[in-house]
Amino acid sequence: MSLINIIKQRYSCRKFLPLTVEEEKILQCIESARLAPSACNAQPWKFVIVNDINLKEQLVESATAGIYKFSKKVLSQAPVIVVVVADVGSFLSKVGSLMRDTRFYLIDIGIACEHLVLQATELGLGSCYIGWFSENGVKKILGIPKKYKVPLLICLGYPDSSYKEKDVIRQYAKSDFRKDLKEIVCFNKFMF
Repeated sequence: MSLINIIKQRYSCRKFLPLTVEEEKILQCIESARLAPSACNAQPWKFVIVNDINLKEQLVESATAGIYKFSKKVLSQAPVIVVVVADVGSFLSKVGSLMRDTRFYLIDIGIACEHLVLQATELGLGSCYIGWFSENGVKKILGIPKKYKVPLLICLGYPDSSYKEKDVIRQYAKSDFRKDLKEIVCFNKFMF
């Protein structure tokens, strides 16, 4: 499959089939993330794969406590949760971040995670980024030290594609809509 077709096929999957995801496929997704570029080659990512059923239940409970309960349904039925852990970056990356008021480690994490979900798509897996969760709850369950950030979780599994058309969030957000190229690109001068 060509890259553009993988990109077109990938969507935020919020319902998964109750099937085990093979470790080889999970590691292939992580390998794709590992190869991502990063500012000053800091590679500020670490990935905790949670696929043990009992640990996953504990993680979901802790991650979705209180105001974060909205994420519980998706997280609880995903066979795999990839916990993305970020080191805030090397000295050069931190200095650059301060000077530009840009958190380069988050850009790096975004690139690596997009590599991960596109690889998952090529392997027939669905994925969904989850940004609404209790970071402290996740850190507590997995023993992640305070110095690290947990910017997001990624659900992985075999998609229940029959749910895609019924997904209320997709309908509300008009997820399949993309602006036309004419609306987002110009050459050599800002002309919007």
